[in-house]
Amino acid sequence: MRNSPPAEPPPRAAVPRRAGRWGGLLLLAAALLLTVLASFAIGPAESVPFGEVLASVLSPDGSQHSLIVHELRLPRTMLGIVVGIALGLAGAVMQALTRNPLAEPGLLGVNGGAALAVVIVIGFFDVDEVLVYVWAAFAGAAGAAALVYAIGARGRGGASPARLVLAGAAVNAVFSALTAGLMLLSPQSFNGFRFWQVGYLAGRDLGIFWRVLPFVVVGTALAIVLARPMNALGLGDDAGKALGAKPGRTRALGALTIVLLCGAATAAAGPIVFLGLAVPFIVRAIVGPDLRWVVPFSLLLAPVLLLWADIAGRIVAPGELETGIVTAFVGAPLFIVMVRRGRTREL
Repeated sequence: MRNSPPAEPPPRAAVPRRAGRWGGLLLLAAALLLTVLASFAIGPAESVPFGEVLASVLSPDGSQHSLIVHELRLPRTMLGIVVGIALGLAGAVMQALTRNPLAEPGLLGVNGGAALAVVIVIGFFDVDEVLVYVWAAFAGAAGAAALVYAIGARGRGGASPARLVLAGAAVNAVFSALTAGLMLLSPQSFNGFRFWQVGYLAGRDLGIFWRVLPFVVVGTALAIVLARPMNALGLGDDAGKALGAKPGRTRALGALTIVLLCGAATAAAGPIVFLGLAVPFIVRAIVGPDLRWVVPFSLLLAPVLLLWADIAGRIVAPGELETGIVTAFVGAPLFIVMVRRGRTREL
């Protein structure tokens, strides 16, 4: 009696690699927790001992340390978490949507639309309320992205990645020119806008966090759901259709995801640069191009980097340095090194 051939063993690298990715997610989750504690503890005025941080958060007693944590550091830390998540995921979706590993969320005109809306409410309505800036910026971001998608979707072929990029670049250029022109008409009234434009987390309250949180939650859920169909579209529209993906619907939902995430982040903290570009780029160099892993890794890594940039801004200068400046100053050299070493993966 002839023996049946032995079953072919699974690839030896598959299980260890998957286990390594889960281990990486656990390490990033632990790093985020430690970063949050550090954000509560470290500040320009007075540092709070790590042993008192949890007590100050969970059971405030009116002491100086408790007031510092609750009034100053809790709002900016919570906002840093949601803004970091939003920018990291928006960058991952943007790069997958355009099939461009160097794309960034502002490519759909989100930042330009948000900035123009803030300038309009300041210049024409003499508004200096931060909450009004938030809603105006979000409305401007959504309107700009809708305009970009409408332009890119016209004609035969629909909203292809190349058309979206070209439409976004054109709309962003027009909005930037309009913003600069309006600022030249009344430069003295735009001090608030110039401060907002740098990108910062300080001086915010929990009200802004609660207002942008629903948009970030919905955008995060969409990014997770779209990971598989965007993976399929990465093989091309025809191959994606064969795998069950619907290119038009997937790109429309992807654009909506970017608007929700990047619009909320830009409205809450200003246009913080580099993070949405670099985080997915770095993640793909570590785990590969599979969005089912890029999305959760970006979700955890981005707030870690943003919070440490905020912490660094508190202590590197006599006065606080805005978070957007730190992310650009620290992140750009790292990004250049990654590119020069070829640490990237094709989309």
